[in-house]
Amino acid sequence: MEDIIVQAEHICKSFTNHTALDDVSVSVPRGKVYGLLGPNGAGKTTLIRIINHITAPDSGIVYFNGHQLVEKDVYNIGYLPEERGLYKKMKVGEQALFFARLKGLSKADATRGLKEWFERMEISDWWDKKVEELSKGMAQKVQFIVTVLHKPELLIFDEPFSGFDPINAGILKREILKLRDEGSTIIFSTHNMGSVEELCDNITLINRSRNILSGEVRQIREQFADNKFELTYIGNPSELQAAVQPFVVNFEFGPIDRQGNSTAIVNISDVEARRHLLAAANQTVDFRGFREILPSMDDIFVSAVQSANQSNQTA
Repeated sequence: MEDIIVQAEHICKSFTNHTALDDVSVSVPRGKVYGLLGPNGAGKTTLIRIINHITAPDSGIVYFNGHQLVEKDVYNIGYLPEERGLYKKMKVGEQALFFARLKGLSKADATRGLKEWFERMEISDWWDKKVEELSKGMAQKVQFIVTVLHKPELLIFDEPFSGFDPINAGILKREILKLRDEGSTIIFSTHNMGSVEELCDNITLINRSRNILSGEVRQIREQFADNKFELTYIGNPSELQAAVQPFVVNFEFGPIDRQGNSTAIVNISDVEARRHLLAAANQTVDFRGFREILPSMDDIFVSAVQSANQSNQTA
């Protein structure tokens, strides 16, 4: 049975004239990267704040490590909110050390750990500079370091890649995966579907305050698969199209791959059609490869949200 670190059950939360969460449940497996996805205003940040014990649900229960979440559990959680702030007139190292001491670290342990993290995040030269000299991305690196320094069991990042250029986003992704491999559990919200495919083991998609999709990323991509495949071959494209046409729902000529092979994209109806297609292709061209094309998380996101919105309109 899967080890669950956070279990949120039937969470409801309303503000004035607005329902933020409507009967939302999530189960976060220990040692995984868990993505909270959804459009702006869907309820992701509200759920994050409830899990982090910043606000309380109107109804529902959050469990942490098998017991109902209580205030002292926050010491085992590192939280990086989307709205971030640093004291601009303080020196970078001085401020990082201040926040580290608030997490219970001794000055010696905090200094040693911060120096190591500053080097890993490639900001060692900024230790003695003032915060006001930092770019937005640099400031986010400092806040990320302070969030993870005390090695909490659970890390929660709200839109962690906002404001990062591709190089620094890559550094952050590398460190998130390393933290997971060292045993941390990470929850993060994002609009960046590419980050989901690179990082997430599991996701929950929240739309209009409700959970409309949850599960392992791999299984969800298979669930949304539409029998689309890529054929790789050497030969006459028109002859291949004619040979497989009776067995496909749709046929598209694809690009030449890096090895100089031609490709084609086909949609088929079932396993039987796949067998006939493979046989026909093998007799017509020098058949090199056949692979399923799974939908991207961006495609799944759009499809799931559109389907949920249509269901709400007809309900």
